[in-house]
Amino acid sequence: MTETAPVISVRDLVVEYGRGEKKVRALDGISFNVMPGECVGFIGANGAGKTTTIKVLMGFIFPRKGDVRVFGERAGTVASRRRIGYLPEVALYYPFMKARELLELYGGLSGLSRGNLKEGIPPLLEKVGLVGKSEILLKNYSKGMQQRLGIAQAIIADPEALIFDELSSGLDPIGRFDLRAVLLNLKRRGRTIFFSSHELTEVEALCDRVIIIHKGRIVTEATVGELKKPLNLFEVVFSLPEGAVLPTVVAQYKLVEEGNLQRIEFNNVEEYCRAVSALASAGAVIHHTSSRTRTLEEYFIGLVESIEGVGDK
Repeated sequence: MTETAPVISVRDLVVEYGRGEKKVRALDGISFNVMPGECVGFIGANGAGKTTTIKVLMGFIFPRKGDVRVFGERAGTVASRRRIGYLPEVALYYPFMKARELLELYGGLSGLSRGNLKEGIPPLLEKVGLVGKSEILLKNYSKGMQQRLGIAQAIIADPEALIFDELSSGLDPIGRFDLRAVLLNLKRRGRTIFFSSHELTEVEALCDRVIIIHKGRIVTEATVGELKKPLNLFEVVFSLPEGAVLPTVVAQYKLVEEGNLQRIEFNNVEEYCRAVSALASAGAVIHHTSSRTRTLEEYFIGLVESIEGVGDK
């Protein structure tokens, strides 16, 4: 595999569950790449196909069609999984194990020596916020503590790539902050990270690129910077005197009638400035202007509503 080859390559992936009339297509021909050193967020509503995609990447389920490769190897092979740290959506561990014992097990399976594990486990637990918890039975761990431990087992062997399903599930705000610090450090060290999440603020803070999936199809794929461009909203509320003609530069945008007033929104400051100038030249009275930045959550909700045909954002 060359340096410029993708770490994850998904081509025309189709996954179906069930048979006959009960057959459901969970993934409908999706394609995407994740390049070395990238942090990519995979977001979508429940049932969109996020977990199914990740299970295919790990080799837990097999596609009906498509080609999926990890580090150039077919997904699910020993060669592909050897270089991945993985955290499932729900991590279930033997309740009568201690955290230290669990990490020794996972580290040993990854080829780490007893000496490396003895030296490396205490700082690793400290890094994920579990300092002093190494000898506690896992049955006494909260959901958030189990999630922190799951992150520790995923990174114990310092893998080249990390695949997390519902990254911050069960974590409180402090836990999410600690996790963000861990992942940012991994990014700085050039590790490739691919994760699904419902926490869109997390995606904004961590990701280079975002893939949005809806009902088994990818609907948007863009860098965080590209996604943020249309999140800026500039609003103008104006009225036209009788007989005045709406300028052409403004007429191409959607106008919202509010009594005798009209409201229009723009996504970038250049369009906004041109519109205000044209309205002023046409004799319009500008009653109000404002600007704000939508969150990625607002953008996502609006995108889904537009696809479903239940909204008009």
